[in-house]
Amino acid sequence: MKRFYALLGAMAAVAAFLIWKSSRPGAAGALSSASAPPVSFTAADSAFRGYVLGSDSAPVEVVEYADFECPWCGQFGVVQFPEIRQQLIATGRLRWRFRDFPLPGHQWSRLASHAIACANEQGKVWEAIDVVFARSSSWAQQNKNPTGLFRDLMRGIGLDMGRYGDCMDTQRYAGRIELSRLEGLARNVAGTPTFFANGVELDTRRYGNSDAFKALVDSLTEVRR
Repeated sequence: MKRFYALLGAMAAVAAFLIWKSSRPGAAGALSSASAPPVSFTAADSAFRGYVLGSDSAPVEVVEYADFECPWCGQFGVVQFPEIRQQLIATGRLRWRFRDFPLPGHQWSRLASHAIACANEQGKVWEAIDVVFARSSSWAQQNKNPTGLFRDLMRGIGLDMGRYGDCMDTQRYAGRIELSRLEGLARNVAGTPTFFANGVELDTRRYGNSDAFKALVDSLTEVRR
């Protein structure tokens, strides 16, 4: 585990250097905003390990790497995740850890991730994730900038809009989002959604529904007994 985080730290340092180099005046081949925007990383960014739902004592942890503009992530979040939350997370059998993995070419996914981070600042992260996925057909893969829509959605879940606006304007969580993406790359994540259960990558083709996760938790819990 220490080796993994050392690798992640090294990747972050290289990314920071490449971003700095590409942002200099006259730099050739500047990185696109979709793949690696110019950001700085803080100690808090490096320490952040995702949005967690469930008991610390749960015997199984699933880490999900997701892109808010990904239609399969949205479908999973709206249709399957509520069942997982009710049957496995609420009963203390499963802990869920959500990580951002914005994909190249998805022009609004980082904006969505940042709106979610700003909601987390006010203790409303899962409400925000739910509503952004539920309304994905209104903004994902559309040409219109969804900033106004996100503002309306965040107002609807009860955020302080002054604090939200300041958070979005300052882009204070851009580094955290980029480090989350780098963490995924270090774990060979190539698409979304990608799931890991107790550190082992799952075959996404098999784990697209709540029944598969229930069977997984049953099997892993049985092994621990």
